[in-house]
Amino acid sequence: MAGRRARAISMIGCVHIEFSRFSAGDDTEALVDFLTGEEWPFHASVQEAEAIRRRAAEGLYDDGESRTFWVLADGERAGLVRLQDLADDTPMFDLRVRKAWRGQGLGTAAVAWLTSYLFREFPEVTRIEGHTRQDNHAMRTVFRRSGYVKESHYREAWPSPDGKRYDSIGYAILRRDWLSGTVTPPDWNDELPLS
Repeated sequence: MAGRRARAISMIGCVHIEFSRFSAGDDTEALVDFLTGEEWPFHASVQEAEAIRRRAAEGLYDDGESRTFWVLADGERAGLVRLQDLADDTPMFDLRVRKAWRGQGLGTAAVAWLTSYLFREFPEVTRIEGHTRQDNHAMRTVFRRSGYVKESHYREAWPSPDGKRYDSIGYAILRRDWLSGTVTPPDWNDELPLS
């Protein structure tokens, strides 16, 4: 993995956190184990091993449109960040943290890292988006702590495997806010009165 590992970016307590870019040849089975070995209650689809292997072989985890990184906590694969729509000026991301590591600050460290990575690596990026279910309060807190602003609320737009539909909440950060360390919420009162 030499050359593919990013330098350590933070510590959570005494835990050393770093990010390592996914390699389809070396990491596919680890990715299969990661995605199928845990329950991901706030993700819309169920992961199937053969579909993951096929997508990895087709380059969908690391190509011109996406990059995937392991979140390593003291060398353990504790999380996964997938950056998507990299050819756009508004990329999105998917973040997954293993159950054993949830609630320990790993999500906040990962969002801080990916935000910095995207704005530094892709100078044309003007904003970064992320979405979560309304009831994923932990991720919503991570967004706010990371300087992201709630920009959308889509009612019953997030189907779950059990058939229930949840609201989808969208957050984003602007490059100018990230650079200045400010947060500028949208104007939610911009509609003209009904006549």
